[in-house]
Amino acid sequence: MALLSGSTPWSKLVAPPIFHRSHAPRTFLFFKRRRFSVSALSEQPPVRVRFAPSPTGNLHVGGARTALFNYLFARSKGGKFVLRIEDTDLERSTRESEEAMLKDLSWLGLDWDEGPGVGGDYGPYRQSERNSLYKQYAQNLHQSGHVYRCFCSNEELEKMKEDAKLKNLPPVYTGKWASARDEEVEEELAKGTPYTYRFRVPKGSLKINDLIRGEVSWNLDTLGDFVIMRSNGQPVYNFCVTVDDATMAISHVIRAEEHLPNTLRQALIYKALGFPMPFFAHVSLILAPDRSKLSKRHGATSVGQFREMGYLPEAMVNYLALLGWGDGTENEFYTLDQLVEKFTIERVNKSGAIFDSTKLRWMNGQHLRGRPLEELTKLIGEYWKTSGIVTVSAGPFIDETVQLLKDGIDLINDADKALTNLLSYPLHSTLQSDEAEPLLQDNLSEFADSLLAAYDSGDLVAALEDGHAGWQKWVKGFGKSLKRKGKSLFMPLRVLLTGKLHGPDIGASVVLLYKAGISDVVAPETGFVTLDERFKMLRQIKWETLSKDQPVKETAASV
Repeated sequence: MALLSGSTPWSKLVAPPIFHRSHAPRTFLFFKRRRFSVSALSEQPPVRVRFAPSPTGNLHVGGARTALFNYLFARSKGGKFVLRIEDTDLERSTRESEEAMLKDLSWLGLDWDEGPGVGGDYGPYRQSERNSLYKQYAQNLHQSGHVYRCFCSNEELEKMKEDAKLKNLPPVYTGKWASARDEEVEEELAKGTPYTYRFRVPKGSLKINDLIRGEVSWNLDTLGDFVIMRSNGQPVYNFCVTVDDATMAISHVIRAEEHLPNTLRQALIYKALGFPMPFFAHVSLILAPDRSKLSKRHGATSVGQFREMGYLPEAMVNYLALLGWGDGTENEFYTLDQLVEKFTIERVNKSGAIFDSTKLRWMNGQHLRGRPLEELTKLIGEYWKTSGIVTVSAGPFIDETVQLLKDGIDLINDADKALTNLLSYPLHSTLQSDEAEPLLQDNLSEFADSLLAAYDSGDLVAALEDGHAGWQKWVKGFGKSLKRKGKSLFMPLRVLLTGKLHGPDIGASVVLLYKAGISDVVAPETGFVTLDERFKMLRQIKWETLSKDQPVKETAASV
């Protein structure tokens, strides 16, 4: 096991209790017959997992699912969920991106036990603040002979690649400085020649037992000695990750499959430093419907975008968990606590999962309507008032309108469209559509005359004053007087009173339209057409111009 020389603030992190063999049932690398392998001991170590995003953009849904699987694994095992920021890409990393990621993780409910804003015994939790640690471990490896200084220029390295390509060989480093004499090294140091630290790769092969993918093996002959520290003193990704995971006592590394090739270099560094290996689990990528990697060209892909679109955190968590995992039942709905109870890494699939935005939207609607009605009404009422559609956020009108429209609202942002659609009156456009032709042929103009008479007499208004019961009594008598019932009664009523061919319950809709018209609950700028104004428009319809002899009509869909 590698120990740091001298007394440093990192001394306590080099060999935390988890690393002691007496109670460290870990996975180790063994060298046998030129082949490295991973063997798990009988007992399990304390579970410590990490999610380590790079703050170079928004939190992608793929990253969010990785974080979720780490969180569920830690919570299901009574372990720790660590958040580490991998910000060694100094040009692209920003604090704004980091803050946005932390906000998204918190919104999803994935609270971390250690990391930014929380602290912990294994910090700092940003790689940019851990440079001294990387340098000391690099020097340890240099002293032990596992790494060496390489003074090759960029031009030399490019020539090596070109030569290898001409010979149909892997473009690996030839090992020019691997066996250099001390005098040669000292000469270059004296000249001030820039150098990197290269890891001396042994011969043979390496295999690991991935918790999701099973046995994975590599031939070390195709790797070549690789850089762990650049000439500017900055550590390379694979070296940082290995040192961080080892010194933070990470027991299980659960990450995307695109990191599987990195495991080869990291495993070699673990062995050289004398640290026990964690268990690895590589999760398949999230794919678009065309089975390509999910990207921006497929629409929204970041957690922040979905939040702004009105998705609920519990719906996002539920849906992401089902992308590549299931508990073996037909159940599709889980709370975060239920997921913790059910989750096992063994049930994570090897194959890629298709991201279906339609199903996510549907699932969000189920979660939205699954909230207590009082909570849902408050949420939608406040949204309507903030949007400026209504002047109040609570009261009988809000209660009844939410009850009427909720089944058509899958996203909270849909609530505006649902209400403005109810308040609108596109009568002329609807009557000019092909779908309205059967109604026109069924004496709609005569039906309209009878409806106008009922309104002028005050019968309809009196019925609406009595609410839904009054409407039901009136419509029954009105249908009887016209010898109509069912579709032949309610379809023309819907078109003439709401201006649409389809919609929620006609009776509840008309009662709400009447109430909105006699109160100031609807904001004036919404363009709401009251019942009185609707009947004025009905009187002005020129029915003879709506015959089928007129030019081609629009479709209701285009309207």
